[in-house]
Amino acid sequence: MRNPTFHDIETIGHVIDENVQYIHYHYPEMLIRYDSNFIDFKQMPSLEEFKQTETFLKDFHQKHNQTHLKFEFPENEKPRPGLQKYFENNGYDIGLMELYAIQPNDFPAQQENPDIRVEEVTEGNLNDFISLQYETDKQNGETFANEKMKLNQKQFADENYMKVLAYYKGETAGTMNVILSDDFVEIDDLSVREARRRKGIGGQLQQFIMDGFQGRTIILVADGEDTAREMYQRQNYQYLGFKYEAQRIDSDDIFVKSRMQV
Repeated sequence: MRNPTFHDIETIGHVIDENVQYIHYHYPEMLIRYDSNFIDFKQMPSLEEFKQTETFLKDFHQKHNQTHLKFEFPENEKPRPGLQKYFENNGYDIGLMELYAIQPNDFPAQQENPDIRVEEVTEGNLNDFISLQYETDKQNGETFANEKMKLNQKQFADENYMKVLAYYKGETAGTMNVILSDDFVEIDDLSVREARRRKGIGGQLQQFIMDGFQGRTIILVADGEDTAREMYQRQNYQYLGFKYEAQRIDSDDIFVKSRMQV
């Protein structure tokens, strides 16, 4: 079985242009989802090449009333000092993503807790899932929350996705999106209601996937500057690589990002 790379991580967005230097993703269905509207460099650009691409993306986004710029860089390569200095001087936030993988049998067994119930989302509990996700997504604005609700409904009807919902003492407490591919099972957008954190809900959500996909490699992307990555390491996830990103927002919009929140 081959090792996963960042190419195996799902990108919600349409490839509208690809050349030897980069891939351009655009998602008109959700223009304010920054992780769906960006340029992914296939090779590390020089400063001049980056500036040219930056001008192109800025013009493109302005035509679509988008106020952000986002770029991702080749896997396991750090932007050169000249690029980093340019980012610092021009209002970019630099992010570091880390790729992790685990075999289900290596995940530490979670202690059973009768207060926690984890279920796959069906027609019967879809409204519970949508409502909790909406509550969480409203932190990024109502427009984003409404568009995310439509995305969740679209994914629910797609056999390549699984939605998972956790209850704590009968009340909705956590959600998780799962992307199914031929080779891997990706955990994404794992979120636990703030008042219910540190009760083992995140672990039980993951355990549900470990139990359901024995023999498959489970993958996820973590924020390289977030303490949650330490939790994944304690849970026996194996670090596989990193990827840098640079993002700038030219308005008061809230930074919208879909990664694990435990």
